[in-house]
Amino acid sequence: MTDDDIGNGAGDEPMAHLQSAAREVIGAARALLDAAEKLVEDPATVGRVVSMVSSFAQAASSTVAQPGSSGSDESSSDPDDDDGHVERIVVS
Repeated sequence: MTDDDIGNGAGDEPMAHLQSAAREVIGAARALLDAAEKLVEDPATVGRVVSMVSSFAQAASSTVAQPGSSGSDESSSDPDDDDGHVERIVVS
């Protein structure tokens, strides 16, 4: 955008898109804050959410602690087990 473009409407369309995107972000933030407010007002809901997050964290940590338990039938026990060279794959 140059000084000549200012005032002749050349920047109106991009500005309208930015304003629209900003309004969407503001709306999403309001919805998030409304949900957070409802969550804080109901202690039983807070307890359920904390329990759910805790269960998820325990499941994730046990999965990370046991990488071979994913159920994959990969023959190599170490997926990073290679000879250190780059393998060239020809794609036709």
